[in-house]
Amino acid sequence: MAKAKTTHFFQWLLFSLIGGFVAGLIGSLAIVSSVSQKPEAVPAPEDSSVAEVVPVVQNISTADVVAAVSPAVVSIIVEADVTFGQPGGLFDNFFAPDPRGGETIRQQVGGGSGFIISDDGLILTNRHVVDRDGGIYSVVLSDGREFSAKVLANDPLNDIALISIEVGSGVPILSLGDSDDIKIGQTVIAIGNSLGEFSNSVTKGIVSGINRRIVAGNGVSSDTIESAIQTDAAINQGNSGGPLLNELGEVIGINTAVSQNGQSIGFAIPINTAKVVVDSYKKHGRVVRPWLGIRYVLLNTELAELNGIDDKSGALVVSGGIGSPAIIPGSPAQTAGLLEGDIIVKINNEDINEMRPPSHVIGRSGVGDVIQLTVKRDGKELKFSAILEELDQELLR
Repeated sequence: MAKAKTTHFFQWLLFSLIGGFVAGLIGSLAIVSSVSQKPEAVPAPEDSSVAEVVPVVQNISTADVVAAVSPAVVSIIVEADVTFGQPGGLFDNFFAPDPRGGETIRQQVGGGSGFIISDDGLILTNRHVVDRDGGIYSVVLSDGREFSAKVLANDPLNDIALISIEVGSGVPILSLGDSDDIKIGQTVIAIGNSLGEFSNSVTKGIVSGINRRIVAGNGVSSDTIESAIQTDAAINQGNSGGPLLNELGEVIGINTAVSQNGQSIGFAIPINTAKVVVDSYKKHGRVVRPWLGIRYVLLNTELAELNGIDDKSGALVVSGGIGSPAIIPGSPAQTAGLLEGDIIVKINNEDINEMRPPSHVIGRSGVGDVIQLTVKRDGKELKFSAILEELDQELLR
């Protein structure tokens, strides 16, 4: 097998699963997941103190969907204590000194959207919306009520955060769909409720692509997201963190990024990925993820021919340059005996390819589970077993 040219092609595989949900990780900081069943909306009890699940109704207009779900879409306000410069500074001879010099004032420094998913006030949003050091967070509902918010969990591998508010009375919640059912060309609606310029943002479009790899963030920090949903429904600062809905009003994604290189291209994180975060928090009080510990690139015909590789599919284990080994030292992959240059063609007897990347397969496993890998090495097919371990989040810092 010819040596692959891997300078620009590498990914860090850190596999993960929470609870009974399917989840897996591709890329430096990315995860994709699925679940076996689609949650069903249930009628709201008559007791007004219990949350009202937004009903899912067949054959309703976009306006009706927006009207039904909007009460569960919230605005997230980010404030911080800002200290202004002390008087007598270097530029006081050139500019009038700031009369607030030395004063600490709490002011809004950011914000975004989110949506309520449970009657105890759990809210999903983007991680970059609520990751400010020293940030003070509050949530404003569509009816104007405002609550202090607490960040419960940040997904270390995706642009997802789970926050909560203490609600004294019933709140509407959204029904979560199944992002594995998404079809290219289907209609989607992106909604946001961020205060300010982009308040009450609603856009409509179609799913333009699936399994996209993107980098999302706020200019300070970023996450690499695999398996993102691509849509031509505009994603802006107002609906970032808000829900991406299907025509039934079910959440199928979390709006997260807009392409800087093309017009009318937005992206969303599949909702099944977010379900993993929620389930992990409920089970462990944090986000727990197993990992394998390799860097790799998915092969296709073009890449294989370019690098003189006979196999046209699979995951080629490669290094990412100096300080970025193909096999992470001390990882389950190293213990199992995997080597740089191996091509993983099957995991648990399922073929690995661009449409079925390792994350989709290994995501059905959990910490402590044994996975079976079929590997091509020097033209020979070999079998390996690996025991998945919990990801040390320090590796991501």
